[in-house]
Amino acid sequence: MARAARPIAGRVVALTGGARGIGRATAEALARAGARVAVGDLDVEQAERAATAIGGECFAAHVDVTDRDSFARFLDAAEERLGPLDVMVNNAGIIHLGPFLEEDDLATARQLDVNLRGVIHGMKEALPRLRGRPHAHLVNVASSAGKLTPPGSATYTATKHAVVGLTEAVRAEHRGSGIEFSIVMPAIVRTEMVAGYREARGFRVLEPAEVAEAIVETLRRPRVDVWVPRSLGPTMRLRALMPRRAAEALDRALKVDEVLFKADRSARAAYEARAAASDPRLEG
Repeated sequence: MARAARPIAGRVVALTGGARGIGRATAEALARAGARVAVGDLDVEQAERAATAIGGECFAAHVDVTDRDSFARFLDAAEERLGPLDVMVNNAGIIHLGPFLEEDDLATARQLDVNLRGVIHGMKEALPRLRGRPHAHLVNVASSAGKLTPPGSATYTATKHAVVGLTEAVRAEHRGSGIEFSIVMPAIVRTEMVAGYREARGFRVLEPAEVAEAIVETLRRPRVDVWVPRSLGPTMRLRALMPRRAAEALDRALKVDEVLFKADRSARAAYEARAAASDPRLEG
């Protein structure tokens, strides 16, 4: 017999990177389902505009995920405003495209800090708060790149592989705790981050709302591996069973190896500039 769906209404959810893209769509979907949502982002003004537009029990707060003290303050504010934390969604992330040897050291450090260190901070700060909570859930938004190795995004790919491994290991440490863990692994999503991407054969570009709905659904019916679209899961499992040469030939046939490596980098100028300017080390 299938387990009854867990309720969403009334649960307190904190999410990072909530001002735009997948984060904002997720905040909207959660609010529609009746959750009480804390929208965290480095760009607090944009987060406040998002929270105002979403309405309901949704509020915005500043968070620099690279700073553990900032993360703690964000969760403190969320609990003070909304109540004890039930769900943490680590969504904040950035990507810089280009050949590995052309990537400057700041871009490398920035991706490691936001995409990996930010998730580590979120897990360390959220997990103690989730212990003992009914329906506690830790969701890390990774990427299908967490299981693939597309050229043109070596550091980003490394961070997403790390998030997958980190989540699996910490989940094993918390077996029996009652806390659910999920790894969200979308294909290409239509956000500012994908500007200039090449298309892969057989893969359509997703809308942020599709990823948001997958996150809401896994809060209702928990599962660890959350592929978006769901059909991507069987494809990836089949690929994992293939000999290396066959898997690489499949990637070439589907043009997976071109999606990032042959992206139009000039079309990404606005995003790359904003991502670079968001580095807290450059403030002042």
